[in-house]
Amino acid sequence: MHDATQRKDSAAVPAPALEWMTDPAPARVTCCTRSETPSVGFGSCSTGLQTSVRISRFRDPTATDPRRPSVAIIADLDETPIEGSCVLQPEFALGDEGRFLIRLLCPPKTRFYGTGEVAGPLRRNGRTTTLWNTDSFGYDIETPSLYQSHPWVLGLRDDGSAFGLLIDTTGRCEINLDADIGVAAEGYAPPVYLIEGGSPQDVLEALAGLIGTTPLPPLWALGFHQCRYSYGSEHEVLEIAEQFRERWLPCDTLWLDIDYMDGLRSFTIDPHRFPDVEKMVAQLRVWGFRTAWILDPGIEVDPEDETFASGELLDVFVRSQEGERFEGEVWPGRCAFPDFMNADARRWWGDLTARFVRRCGADGVWNDMNEPSVFDGPGRTLPVDCVHHADPELGGPGTHARYHNIYGMQMARASREGLLRERSDRRPFVLSRSNFLGGHRYACCWTGDSTSTWEHLSWTIPMMLNLGMSGQPLAGCDIGGFADNADDMLLARWMGIGCLLPFARAHSDKNTNRHEPWSFGHGCEHACRLALERRYRLLPYTYTLFAQAEQTGLPPMRPLFFADPSDPSLRDAEDSFLLGRDVLVRASVRLDNVCESPMPKGVWRYFEPAEQSDDNLPRLLLRGGAILPMGPIMQHTGQWPLDPVTLVVSLDAAGEAEGVLYEDAGEGFGYREGEYLMTRYVAQREGKHLRLWIEGAEGERARPLRVAEVVVLLDDGEAVRATGVGGDVIRVLLG
Repeated sequence: MHDATQRKDSAAVPAPALEWMTDPAPARVTCCTRSETPSVGFGSCSTGLQTSVRISRFRDPTATDPRRPSVAIIADLDETPIEGSCVLQPEFALGDEGRFLIRLLCPPKTRFYGTGEVAGPLRRNGRTTTLWNTDSFGYDIETPSLYQSHPWVLGLRDDGSAFGLLIDTTGRCEINLDADIGVAAEGYAPPVYLIEGGSPQDVLEALAGLIGTTPLPPLWALGFHQCRYSYGSEHEVLEIAEQFRERWLPCDTLWLDIDYMDGLRSFTIDPHRFPDVEKMVAQLRVWGFRTAWILDPGIEVDPEDETFASGELLDVFVRSQEGERFEGEVWPGRCAFPDFMNADARRWWGDLTARFVRRCGADGVWNDMNEPSVFDGPGRTLPVDCVHHADPELGGPGTHARYHNIYGMQMARASREGLLRERSDRRPFVLSRSNFLGGHRYACCWTGDSTSTWEHLSWTIPMMLNLGMSGQPLAGCDIGGFADNADDMLLARWMGIGCLLPFARAHSDKNTNRHEPWSFGHGCEHACRLALERRYRLLPYTYTLFAQAEQTGLPPMRPLFFADPSDPSLRDAEDSFLLGRDVLVRASVRLDNVCESPMPKGVWRYFEPAEQSDDNLPRLLLRGGAILPMGPIMQHTGQWPLDPVTLVVSLDAAGEAEGVLYEDAGEGFGYREGEYLMTRYVAQREGKHLRLWIEGAEGERARPLRVAEVVVLLDDGEAVRATGVGGDVIRVLLG
């Protein structure tokens, strides 16, 4: 979050180009080979196929410290050496300037994906990514590094099988993807993990076995979020909330940026502009709104400030190489920076966060500027020779060069742990601008300070897909773009796409025109309303996908080639994507409103969740063989539970379809003890009739007595409808 005056110094220092030794040392192999057949039901593999993967760990035989702890890997692997367990074999070498080089020779026609948060095309062939978390205001396709680092590459072979390479380093790293994978890492020789599987889905599930899955977010976090830098007073916040409700625009959460603070200092509230936050939050709750509040890591150096004084007393701030407290310029002025690598510092920060949310009634927190961004620092961050007193399990004391990329991740961890201590019966929600591979365990992320242009809109879908294929499925963007001015067409189109992303938040800079849905007139507002109604109607399906994601690691938002990994025509699709297996989204990111992506093979039928359609919204299609659960149009998730539930049926060539609906309390952790309901619906054509029934269910949650509306999509584009109650068999006359 910056204004235009901070643009010039935001570029990262690029890593040197890769240079290979002619005779690299052979790799030593330590590995674990896995072959798994997934269970059925709640924990089932959504590919529907038997999972068979190989996971191997390789290291440079000359490495002096090959077992450095990793913050990304949480699984324990069998370390028994097994030679030749993988078809692919990485090569290790020592390059210039002490960089450690890794090369993986790949089969011809391999397509590369992943590498985390990167602007530009979906397929990463021919691209170089620098992993060095960077404050990148107004970034473009040439910006070498953004706010997050994910040292991971997903490779798709020509036959549709797949592999993945995880480079186990937190230091600066360069990944070059040409015909092969080339890596240049600084600091130490990193081990790598190589995963080989029958499909990209298999590989991502195996990756989740190493780095963990995304905890199921609270239901409200999957609603719509509205933000601006900034809503600067209680009056303005309440006015925005009132406009959403009066205009019947669904919304769950309003966000407060730094202007709510007293002197732009974290953990403070301006007493003049926000004199009674308790009353404000209470009124917002009456209207069904949640609130999320920003917290930055830079703490103003002021002995009279309670936050700084307590941190100084506990010695939690990062120090220079000479042992002095490091100070740098950020929003409040001269600041010190917590050493989030240290458990005492994380506990201190988490306790401050807990006390703050208790004071203001916040539902979520937003960690920003945590690359960390330092306006007058070298490369706009902490000096690389600053010292972190890291925990032994993170690797022990070390320089910022080693820990820079996980600074934001450990801040998000501290925030999440503080929220859990304060409210152990609620699922914490943290949004973090900076993160690292494995950080999905702690925080949602978004793609930072984008620009209101059609080019930035065109990067939204590939950025989301590559984040999902890098182990970060809960992610979003600034809908409408953060910097510069949107117009009615751009905002409507962006809202149509943004409301189908895993995390949907509109956000804009204070130096731009207003970007609320009503800011550009009736036509834009109408399109935004329909986009928002779509999101809320699809929430039962989206929530089900996130429940499954906690089990399998597969992202709810998936690239088009997941529909058929063997089809080369789907591998570059950037204006279409899948929600789960069953919903195909065909969008347009161009002014002429054309979608260029091909269609996957099979039966796909158009459907419209909202009451009307609009040309600015993506087209939605349902896979033949699927039953899609939807809810009623609602203004916020506080109007849950579902009644009625709508079941949209798209029969396959055999006249059959099935689908699942996951339900729980929407909050808390009872679902992990069985307090959920996973219902499997089955439909079958019988002559001129369709019969739909409940085939089975999991979980201890009671089934509510409610109306079920069945919508059967026909080949001619029409639909027929019927209703039933509870778990009764529903029959539909098809004509």
